[in-house]
Amino acid sequence: MMITMKNVIREGHPTLTKVAQDVKLPLSQADKKLLKDMLQYVINSQDDEIAERYELRPAVGIAAPQVNQSKRMFAVHVRDFDGTLYSYALVNPVLKARSTDIIYVPGGEGCLSVDRETEGLTPRYGSVIFEGLNYDAVTDTLVPVELKLHGYVGIVFQHEFDHINGIMFTSKLFPSLPNAKPAFEFVTEEDEESI
Repeated sequence: MMITMKNVIREGHPTLTKVAQDVKLPLSQADKKLLKDMLQYVINSQDDEIAERYELRPAVGIAAPQVNQSKRMFAVHVRDFDGTLYSYALVNPVLKARSTDIIYVPGGEGCLSVDRETEGLTPRYGSVIFEGLNYDAVTDTLVPVELKLHGYVGIVFQHEFDHINGIMFTSKLFPSLPNAKPAFEFVTEEDEESI
């Protein structure tokens, strides 16, 4: 049973504004399946053919509360501008450190749980360090990870981390962020053509 948009709850659902529960270890079979299914959704949603066939909205991440499971886990599958792939199914992640500089996604963020057009910018930390356990479905193990992230990839992880804390990006939208930088500012013109 794969996750589709039918499984994704939308803005206004109480689960989306609740702080999610820590995931009990060792992982249950149900939690392992959920982690695998969430990561698979994100991967599938980036495949044009599969996304069209199953009417999946494209995503770079999804959190358990978005499929009505109030658990501290999320999946991310995103490439940085240099092509580095960040593909994780994280359990009980913790934000260990953050920079003071603020960045944002020009044009604003999007979310599978938000169907409407939104206006405004969401402030995010320029650099973050997350610690957590990554579920490796191939070896069926939890691997401790420390992720030092910055720029756009860091924003993706912060967006999903907000979900497990019951925070929607729509609750922190600002018309402008005068002291912040766009997340893509470090991209050179030559790089931009290949994105």
